[in-house]
Amino acid sequence: MATRTATRSEQAGGVLYTWTGILNGDDGNYIEATEYGDRTFQIIGTFGVGGSVTMQGSNDGTNAFTLTDPQGNAVTKTAAAGETLMETPRYIRPLCTAGDGSTSLTVMVWARRSVR
Repeated sequence: MATRTATRSEQAGGVLYTWTGILNGDDGNYIEATEYGDRTFQIIGTFGVGGSVTMQGSNDGTNAFTLTDPQGNAVTKTAAAGETLMETPRYIRPLCTAGDGSTSLTVMVWARRSVR
């Protein structure tokens, strides 16, 4: 299990965080995007057999909980997908909870600045 570090790319209207090379059992480092009210997650890549990614949040950077979508469902994906994250904890990260030797994923979070 490895912790993958996100890259941060400032863009018009917000910032894009990207974790690459996420394998079975890996997580991403926590990112802090509290100044952004809207956050949308996307996952792409090879899931392999049984591959699954869960988006997690934490307010202390230690104790994680599963984030949910607008319908109240856990944000856990087993295929390429995108989803709005409802909660706005201090920290967020991806966690690859299953897969096989071919699992290799990229997870992105677009954090949009609130319009004032």
